Amino acid sequence: MSAHCMSTGARPGFGNRVSRSHRRTSRRFDPNVQSKRYRLPVEGRHVRLRLSTKGIRTVDVVGVEAAVARMRARGVRV
Repeated sequence: MSAHCMSTGARPGFGNRVSRSHRRTSRRFDPNVQSKRYRLPVEGRHVRLRLSTKGIRTVDVVGVEAAVARMRARGVRV
């Protein structure tokens, strides 16, 4: 599974490693994605979401029901 956040949509960024001799090689900047389980009382079940740390803070602020509704509006399968 690729490293992307279900809430914010954060995906890996790409760039270069630059050595001391200034030789460049390709690298990837992965977001800090965590797997977190939330209780969804509206549906009476638990959901496991892959969220970045910023996405976890967003879910904590707006609430899990609103966050899941936003994800489904964007077309993410929860």
